Amino acid sequence: MKIDDLIRRPSAWLAASNGTETEIVISSRIRVARNVRDAAFPGWAGDDETIRLFRRLRDALGTVSKLRDGVFWDISALEDLDRHLLRERHLISSELAIKKSGSGVAVSSDETVAVMVNEEDHLRLQIMRPGLDLLAMWKVADRLDSEIEALIPFAFSPRLGFLTACPTNVGTGLRASVMLHLPALRLLNEMEPVSKGLDKIGLAVRGLFGEGTEASGNMFQISNQSTLGESEKAIIQRLLQVVAELIEHEQNARHRLMEGAADRLRDHIGRALGVLNYAHLLPSAEALDSLSGLRLGAETGLLRGVESAMVNDVVMMTQPAHLQKLSAKLLDAVERDRYRARLIRQKLGVVSMV
Repeated sequence: MKIDDLIRRPSAWLAASNGTETEIVISSRIRVARNVRDAAFPGWAGDDETIRLFRRLRDALGTVSKLRDGVFWDISALEDLDRHLLRERHLISSELAIKKSGSGVAVSSDETVAVMVNEEDHLRLQIMRPGLDLLAMWKVADRLDSEIEALIPFAFSPRLGFLTACPTNVGTGLRASVMLHLPALRLLNEMEPVSKGLDKIGLAVRGLFGEGTEASGNMFQISNQSTLGESEKAIIQRLLQVVAELIEHEQNARHRLMEGAADRLRDHIGRALGVLNYAHLLPSAEALDSLSGLRLGAETGLLRGVESAMVNDVVMMTQPAHLQKLSAKLLDAVERDRYRARLIRQKLGVVSMV
């Protein structure tokens, strides 16, 4: 599999038809941080040690069952555009995208499993799937974790648990996250108090691309912040309980809009459809916000000719690196905005209001 092959197919973790609760839950992710016993953390290791460990981990990951039919990319061997594309597909982090020699990522053939090497930690294992499937995903991550540990001993403290470069990950090393589409709560100006409430109970609220990003397109990542003092299943169960409440809140907000503010809801969806149909230049943030309105129209039955899975695919295809790969040339900002608008019009086809 080559990186250029990725743009010819939708991300498996965005395939809305394959998950549960996909009307509101876009995707789920389990990420586990691990480090090699008796080896310096990546931020402290010298170049020679980093390269030696990189080769050792790369070779070990090539024998793991979930990754055997996948691919391993050496980050230092990739063009900048390829790094950005992997980040847009959530296969690598922003931190890994700027790494030099001694860092890489192993990706399964279906893109649902990715293991980053020498990012902040020696290993970052992640499982991604559409919809809400965290407990099943944890079983996959746990098996993957055990299989790798049988080959590479991990740094572990009987008192603290798994040792990590950042103290906030010490313990289980687990970050469980769910990406939700919450446009109705945003329309009713109820998202800010929700975010503050989540922060008070130890959950983080982030945007589409994780830490430090805005919630463009009304997409919010909800994840645990603490990893010490709770078991993996307890962390996941607590997150699932909160996500269930958020789904209910969003459903109630949509119902209130449909019953008491139908004109406002139709106007929001109609304006989004108008922008997507007629804009000549579409910046990324505006496209995401308008596609959110399109998705809401599909989910509330106010639009015909569109499904959530198609919107998810367009969201990914219109990210900057994907656009440039699709056009087969480097584009400046204005050229990207023009190409994005044209591509979305082509994808929309005959979408119309009910």
